Amino acid sequence: MAKSKALTKTEKKRILVTGGTGFLGAHIVRQLLAAGEKNLKVMASRVPDWMKDAGVKAVEGSVTNRDDVAKACKNVVAIFHLAGKVSRDNDDAASMNKVHLEGTRLLCEAAKEAGVQTMILASSSGTIAVSEDEQIFDETFPQPVDVFSRWAYYASKYYQERAALENFDGDGRRLVILNPSLLLGPDDERMSSTKPVLDFLARKIPYSPSGGLNFVDVRDAAAAFIAALDKGEHQGKYLLGAANITFEQFFGRLERLSGVSAPMLKVPKKLAMAGSSFISSVYKNWGKPSPVMPNEVEQAEYFWYFDSTKAESELGFAPRDPQETLQDTITYLRENFLGDGVFG
Repeated sequence: MAKSKALTKTEKKRILVTGGTGFLGAHIVRQLLAAGEKNLKVMASRVPDWMKDAGVKAVEGSVTNRDDVAKACKNVVAIFHLAGKVSRDNDDAASMNKVHLEGTRLLCEAAKEAGVQTMILASSSGTIAVSEDEQIFDETFPQPVDVFSRWAYYASKYYQERAALENFDGDGRRLVILNPSLLLGPDDERMSSTKPVLDFLARKIPYSPSGGLNFVDVRDAAAAFIAALDKGEHQGKYLLGAANITFEQFFGRLERLSGVSAPMLKVPKKLAMAGSSFISSVYKNWGKPSPVMPNEVEQAEYFWYFDSTKAESELGFAPRDPQETLQDTITYLRENFLGDGVFG
Protein backbone atom coordinates (compact mmCIF):
# COMPACT_ATOMS: atom_id res chain seq x y z
CA MET A 1 0.00 0.00 0.00
CA ALA A 2 1.30 3.43 -0.90
CA LYS A 3 1.34 5.63 2.17
CA SER A 4 -0.58 8.88 2.06
CA LYS A 5 1.45 12.05 1.58
CA ALA A 6 0.52 13.17 5.07
CA LEU A 7 1.84 9.94 6.54
CA THR A 8 5.13 10.28 4.71
CA LYS A 9 5.74 13.59 6.43
CA THR A 10 4.67 12.48 9.91
CA GLU A 11 5.67 8.85 10.26
CA LYS A 12 4.94 8.68 13.97
CA LYS A 13 1.31 9.68 13.64
CA ARG A 14 -1.27 6.95 13.44
CA ILE A 15 -4.21 5.97 11.27
CA LEU A 16 -7.37 5.63 13.36
CA VAL A 17 -10.06 3.10 12.49
CA THR A 18 -13.33 3.61 14.35
CA GLY A 19 -15.43 0.47 14.39
CA GLY A 20 -12.27 -1.36 13.44
CA THR A 21 -13.46 -4.66 14.89
CA GLY A 22 -16.52 -4.92 12.64
CA PHE A 23 -16.82 -6.86 9.39
CA LEU A 24 -15.35 -4.18 7.11
CA GLY A 25 -13.10 -2.65 9.75
CA ALA A 26 -11.32 -5.89 10.60
CA HIS A 27 -10.59 -6.49 6.92
CA ILE A 28 -9.18 -2.96 6.55
CA VAL A 29 -6.96 -3.51 9.60
CA ARG A 30 -5.76 -6.87 8.25
CA GLN A 31 -4.91 -5.40 4.85
CA LEU A 32 -3.09 -2.43 6.36
CA LEU A 33 -1.06 -4.73 8.60
CA ALA A 34 -0.29 -7.04 5.68
CA ALA A 35 0.96 -4.00 3.72
CA GLY A 36 3.39 -3.20 6.54
CA GLU A 37 1.56 -0.35 8.24
CA LYS A 38 2.97 -0.01 11.77
CA ASN A 39 1.03 2.97 13.10
CA LEU A 40 -2.56 1.87 13.56
CA LYS A 41 -5.09 2.74 16.22
CA VAL A 42 -8.49 1.04 16.56
CA MET A 43 -11.44 2.46 18.46
CA ALA A 44 -14.16 0.02 19.51
CA SER A 45 -16.01 -1.16 22.60
CA ARG A 46 -13.52 -4.03 22.80
CA VAL A 47 -10.40 -4.56 20.72
CA PRO A 48 -9.39 -8.22 20.20
CA ASP A 49 -6.05 -9.58 21.32
CA TRP A 50 -4.92 -10.43 17.79
CA MET A 51 -4.95 -6.72 16.90
CA LYS A 52 -3.10 -5.73 20.06
CA ASP A 53 -0.55 -8.49 19.48
CA ALA A 54 0.01 -7.12 15.97
CA GLY A 55 0.94 -3.73 17.41
CA VAL A 56 -2.38 -1.95 16.97
CA LYS A 57 -3.01 0.65 19.65
CA ALA A 58 -6.42 0.05 21.25
CA VAL A 59 -8.81 2.80 22.30
CA GLU A 60 -11.79 1.15 23.92
CA GLY A 61 -14.73 3.53 23.96
CA SER A 62 -17.61 4.97 21.94
CA VAL A 63 -17.85 7.62 19.23
CA THR A 64 -20.81 9.04 21.15
CA ASN A 65 -18.56 9.95 24.09
CA ARG A 66 -16.73 13.27 23.69
CA ASP A 67 -13.80 12.27 25.93
CA ASP A 68 -13.37 8.94 24.13
CA VAL A 69 -13.20 10.52 20.67
CA ALA A 70 -10.80 13.22 21.88
CA LYS A 71 -8.49 10.51 23.19
CA ALA A 72 -8.84 8.47 19.98
CA CYS A 73 -8.00 11.44 17.70
CA LYS A 74 -4.85 12.43 19.54
CA ASN A 75 -1.75 12.08 17.37
CA VAL A 76 -3.77 10.86 14.37
CA VAL A 77 -3.25 11.89 10.75
CA ALA A 78 -6.12 10.03 9.04
CA ILE A 79 -9.36 8.36 10.10
CA PHE A 80 -11.40 5.52 8.67
CA HIS A 81 -14.79 6.23 10.24
CA LEU A 82 -16.65 2.91 10.19
CA ALA A 83 -18.37 2.87 13.59
CA GLY A 84 -22.09 2.33 13.18
CA LYS A 85 -25.22 0.46 14.08
CA VAL A 86 -27.08 -1.67 11.54
CA SER A 87 -30.78 -2.33 12.07
CA ARG A 88 -33.77 -2.70 9.79
CA ASP A 89 -36.12 -1.87 12.67
CA ASN A 90 -37.36 1.73 12.66
CA ASP A 91 -37.78 1.47 16.42
CA ASP A 92 -33.97 1.70 16.57
CA ALA A 93 -33.96 5.12 14.88
CA ALA A 94 -32.86 7.02 17.98
CA SER A 95 -29.92 4.75 18.72
CA MET A 96 -28.80 4.77 15.06
CA ASN A 97 -29.02 8.57 14.90
CA LYS A 98 -26.99 8.82 18.07
CA VAL A 99 -24.15 6.77 16.61
CA HIS A 100 -24.28 7.93 12.99
CA LEU A 101 -25.23 11.58 13.42
CA GLU A 102 -24.15 12.67 16.90
CA GLY A 103 -21.11 10.39 16.92
CA THR A 104 -19.92 11.69 13.55
CA ARG A 105 -20.29 15.30 14.67
CA LEU A 106 -18.29 14.62 17.82
CA LEU A 107 -15.61 12.80 15.85
CA CYS A 108 -15.32 15.61 13.30
CA GLU A 109 -14.96 18.20 16.05
CA ALA A 110 -12.31 16.16 17.85
CA ALA A 111 -10.49 15.45 14.59
CA LYS A 112 -10.34 19.13 13.68
CA GLU A 113 -9.09 19.99 17.16
CA ALA A 114 -6.38 17.34 16.87
CA GLY A 115 -5.28 18.45 13.40
CA VAL A 116 -6.42 15.35 11.52
CA GLN A 117 -6.21 15.99 7.79
CA THR A 118 -8.08 13.08 6.16
CA MET A 119 -11.29 11.21 6.93
CA ILE A 120 -12.69 8.26 4.98
CA LEU A 121 -16.35 7.79 5.86
CA ALA A 122 -18.24 4.52 5.39
CA SER A 123 -21.79 5.16 4.28
CA SER A 124 -24.17 3.00 2.23
CA SER A 125 -25.10 2.65 -1.42
CA GLY A 126 -28.69 2.93 -0.19
CA THR A 127 -28.30 6.70 0.20
CA ILE A 128 -27.83 6.97 -3.57
CA ALA A 129 -29.14 3.89 -5.38
CA VAL A 130 -32.66 2.62 -4.68
CA SER A 131 -35.76 2.68 -6.89
CA GLU A 132 -38.97 0.84 -7.69
CA ASP A 133 -37.67 -0.19 -11.11
CA GLU A 134 -34.37 -1.55 -12.40
CA GLN A 135 -32.75 1.83 -12.91
CA ILE A 136 -28.96 1.84 -12.56
CA PHE A 137 -27.64 4.79 -10.56
CA ASP A 138 -24.26 6.45 -10.24
CA GLU A 139 -22.83 9.20 -8.03
CA THR A 140 -24.26 11.97 -10.24
CA PHE A 141 -27.88 11.06 -9.45
CA PRO A 142 -29.83 13.12 -6.88
CA GLN A 143 -30.15 11.19 -3.65
CA PRO A 144 -33.64 9.57 -3.48
CA VAL A 145 -34.49 11.00 -0.05
CA ASP A 146 -38.22 10.48 -0.58
CA VAL A 147 -37.63 6.72 -0.94
CA PHE A 148 -35.02 5.84 1.69
CA SER A 149 -36.30 8.27 4.35
CA ARG A 150 -39.00 5.74 5.28
CA TRP A 151 -36.25 3.44 6.59
CA ALA A 152 -34.43 4.68 9.67
CA TYR A 153 -31.08 3.06 8.90
CA TYR A 154 -30.64 4.68 5.48
CA ALA A 155 -32.01 8.01 6.71
CA SER A 156 -29.44 8.01 9.51
CA LYS A 157 -26.63 7.26 7.04
CA TYR A 158 -27.79 10.12 4.80
CA TYR A 159 -27.69 12.57 7.70
CA GLN A 160 -24.34 11.14 8.76
CA GLU A 161 -22.95 12.06 5.34
CA ARG A 162 -24.32 15.58 5.71
CA ALA A 163 -22.89 15.92 9.21
CA ALA A 164 -19.43 14.95 7.96
CA LEU A 165 -19.63 17.28 4.95
CA GLU A 166 -20.65 20.18 7.17
CA ASN A 167 -18.19 19.54 10.00
CA PHE A 168 -15.00 18.29 8.35
CA ASP A 169 -13.96 20.93 5.84
CA GLY A 170 -11.52 23.80 5.46
CA ASP A 171 -7.80 24.22 6.24
CA GLY A 172 -6.79 21.60 3.69
CA ARG A 173 -8.86 18.80 5.24
CA ARG A 174 -10.10 16.02 2.99
CA LEU A 175 -13.28 14.00 3.41
CA VAL A 176 -14.01 11.00 1.18
CA ILE A 177 -17.31 9.11 1.37
CA LEU A 178 -17.51 5.48 0.24
CA ASN A 179 -20.88 3.84 -0.38
CA PRO A 180 -20.60 0.04 -0.51
CA SER A 181 -23.57 -2.23 -1.14
CA LEU A 182 -24.32 -5.43 0.78
CA LEU A 183 -20.99 -6.72 2.07
CA LEU A 184 -20.39 -10.45 1.66
CA GLY A 185 -17.38 -12.69 2.12
CA PRO A 186 -15.62 -14.43 5.03
CA ASP A 187 -15.14 -13.36 8.67
CA ASP A 188 -18.47 -11.68 9.43
CA GLU A 189 -18.30 -12.75 13.07
CA ARG A 190 -21.28 -10.64 14.18
CA MET A 191 -23.51 -11.52 11.22
CA SER A 192 -23.94 -7.80 10.57
CA SER A 193 -24.10 -8.22 6.80
CA THR A 194 -24.11 -11.88 5.71
CA LYS A 195 -27.23 -12.96 7.62
CA PRO A 196 -29.36 -13.12 4.42
CA VAL A 197 -27.06 -15.87 3.15
CA LEU A 198 -27.17 -17.67 6.51
CA ASP A 199 -30.98 -17.49 6.47
CA PHE A 200 -30.97 -18.98 2.96
CA LEU A 201 -28.70 -21.85 4.02
CA ALA A 202 -30.90 -22.49 7.06
CA ARG A 203 -34.02 -22.48 4.83
CA LYS A 204 -35.55 -19.54 6.67
CA ILE A 205 -36.50 -17.57 3.55
CA PRO A 206 -40.05 -18.58 2.58
CA TYR A 207 -40.39 -16.81 -0.76
CA SER A 208 -38.47 -14.91 -3.44
CA PRO A 209 -39.00 -11.12 -3.35
CA SER A 210 -39.59 -9.28 -6.62
CA GLY A 211 -36.80 -6.71 -6.18
CA GLY A 212 -33.07 -6.81 -6.76
CA LEU A 213 -29.85 -6.16 -4.86
CA ASN A 214 -26.22 -5.32 -5.34
CA PHE A 215 -23.47 -6.96 -3.33
CA VAL A 216 -19.70 -6.63 -3.04
CA ASP A 217 -16.87 -8.64 -1.52
CA VAL A 218 -15.78 -7.12 1.80
CA ARG A 219 -12.12 -7.69 0.88
CA ASP A 220 -12.48 -5.66 -2.32
CA ALA A 221 -14.35 -2.92 -0.47
CA ALA A 222 -11.58 -2.78 2.15
CA ALA A 223 -8.96 -2.34 -0.58
CA ALA A 224 -10.96 0.55 -2.05
CA PHE A 225 -11.19 2.25 1.35
CA ILE A 226 -7.41 2.03 1.73
CA ALA A 227 -6.87 3.37 -1.80
CA ALA A 228 -9.09 6.33 -0.94
CA LEU A 229 -6.45 7.56 1.53
CA ASP A 230 -4.35 8.68 -1.42
CA LYS A 231 -6.73 8.80 -4.35
CA GLY A 232 -10.14 9.88 -3.09
CA GLU A 233 -11.31 13.36 -4.04
CA HIS A 234 -12.37 15.79 -1.32
CA GLN A 235 -16.13 15.49 -0.67
CA GLY A 236 -16.30 12.84 -3.36
CA LYS A 237 -18.60 9.84 -3.10
CA TYR A 238 -17.79 6.38 -4.45
CA LEU A 239 -20.25 3.55 -4.98
CA LEU A 240 -18.72 0.11 -4.42
CA GLY A 241 -20.53 -2.88 -5.88
CA ALA A 242 -19.83 -6.03 -7.87
CA ALA A 243 -23.15 -7.30 -9.18
CA ASN A 244 -26.69 -6.07 -9.84
CA ILE A 245 -28.96 -9.08 -9.53
CA THR A 246 -32.59 -9.92 -8.81
CA PHE A 247 -33.35 -11.79 -5.60
CA GLU A 248 -34.54 -14.73 -7.70
CA GLN A 249 -31.19 -14.85 -9.51
CA PHE A 250 -29.32 -14.35 -6.22
CA PHE A 251 -31.07 -17.30 -4.60
CA GLY A 252 -30.51 -19.33 -7.75
CA ARG A 253 -26.76 -18.78 -7.53
CA LEU A 254 -26.77 -19.69 -3.84
CA GLU A 255 -28.70 -22.88 -4.68
CA ARG A 256 -26.16 -23.96 -7.31
CA LEU A 257 -23.21 -23.28 -5.01
CA SER A 258 -24.66 -24.70 -1.80
CA GLY A 259 -27.06 -27.42 -2.88
CA VAL A 260 -29.80 -25.81 -0.77
CA SER A 261 -33.03 -25.34 -2.71
CA ALA A 262 -34.07 -21.79 -3.45
CA PRO A 263 -37.58 -20.71 -2.38
CA MET A 264 -40.10 -21.52 -5.09
CA LEU A 265 -42.90 -19.34 -3.78
CA LYS A 266 -43.45 -15.90 -5.29
CA VAL A 267 -45.72 -13.41 -3.56
CA PRO A 268 -47.08 -10.18 -5.09
CA LYS A 269 -45.54 -7.04 -3.60
CA LYS A 270 -48.71 -5.70 -1.97
CA LEU A 271 -49.58 -9.08 -0.45
CA ALA A 272 -46.05 -9.58 0.89
CA MET A 273 -46.03 -6.18 2.56
CA ALA A 274 -49.55 -6.54 3.98
CA GLY A 275 -48.80 -10.02 5.28
CA SER A 276 -45.55 -8.98 6.96
CA SER A 277 -47.25 -6.03 8.66
CA PHE A 278 -50.01 -8.28 9.96
CA ILE A 279 -47.60 -10.92 11.31
CA SER A 280 -45.45 -8.24 12.93
CA SER A 281 -48.43 -6.61 14.66
CA VAL A 282 -49.63 -9.96 16.01
CA TYR A 283 -46.23 -10.75 17.50
CA LYS A 284 -45.96 -7.22 18.88
CA ASN A 285 -49.28 -7.68 20.69
CA TRP A 286 -47.91 -10.90 22.13
CA GLY A 287 -44.82 -9.06 23.33
CA LYS A 288 -42.56 -11.23 21.18
CA PRO A 289 -40.09 -10.39 18.39
CA SER A 290 -41.60 -10.94 14.97
CA PRO A 291 -39.99 -13.51 12.65
CA VAL A 292 -40.78 -11.13 9.78
CA MET A 293 -39.66 -7.50 9.65
CA PRO A 294 -41.97 -5.36 7.48
CA ASN A 295 -39.11 -2.99 6.61
CA GLU A 296 -36.98 -5.87 5.33
CA VAL A 297 -39.86 -7.17 3.23
CA GLU A 298 -40.51 -3.71 1.80
CA GLN A 299 -36.85 -3.10 1.00
CA ALA A 300 -36.62 -6.43 -0.83
CA GLU A 301 -39.31 -5.23 -3.24
CA TYR A 302 -37.05 -2.39 -4.42
CA PHE A 303 -34.02 -2.42 -6.72
CA TRP A 304 -30.63 -1.34 -5.34
CA TYR A 305 -28.74 -1.21 -8.64
CA PHE A 306 -25.80 1.03 -9.52
CA ASP A 307 -22.60 1.47 -11.51
CA SER A 308 -19.15 1.52 -9.85
CA THR A 309 -17.21 2.99 -12.78
CA LYS A 310 -16.09 6.04 -10.79
CA ALA A 311 -14.52 3.91 -8.05
CA GLU A 312 -12.90 1.66 -10.64
CA SER A 313 -11.32 4.56 -12.54
CA GLU A 314 -10.31 6.77 -9.59
CA LEU A 315 -9.61 4.29 -6.77
CA GLY A 316 -8.56 1.25 -8.76
CA PHE A 317 -11.54 -0.66 -7.36
CA ALA A 318 -11.46 -4.14 -8.89
CA PRO A 319 -14.25 -6.42 -7.65
CA ARG A 320 -13.60 -10.13 -7.96
CA ASP A 321 -15.92 -12.67 -9.59
CA PRO A 322 -19.19 -12.61 -7.59
CA GLN A 323 -19.22 -16.42 -7.63
CA GLU A 324 -16.02 -16.46 -5.57
CA THR A 325 -17.56 -14.08 -3.05
CA LEU A 326 -20.70 -16.19 -2.68
CA GLN A 327 -18.72 -19.43 -2.38
CA ASP A 328 -16.42 -17.97 0.28
CA THR A 329 -19.44 -16.62 2.18
CA ILE A 330 -21.16 -20.00 2.12
CA THR A 331 -18.00 -21.81 3.22
CA TYR A 332 -17.38 -19.42 6.13
CA LEU A 333 -20.97 -19.59 7.36
CA ARG A 334 -21.09 -23.37 7.20
CA GLU A 335 -17.82 -23.79 9.02
CA ASN A 336 -18.51 -21.22 11.73
CA PHE A 337 -22.29 -21.07 12.23
CA LEU A 338 -23.89 -24.17 10.75
CA GLY A 339 -21.29 -26.87 11.15
CA ASP A 340 -19.32 -28.04 8.12
CA GLY A 341 -21.40 -30.23 5.85
CA VAL A 342 -24.70 -29.87 7.70
CA PHE A 343 -26.55 -29.31 4.44
CA GLY A 344 -24.59 -31.79 2.42
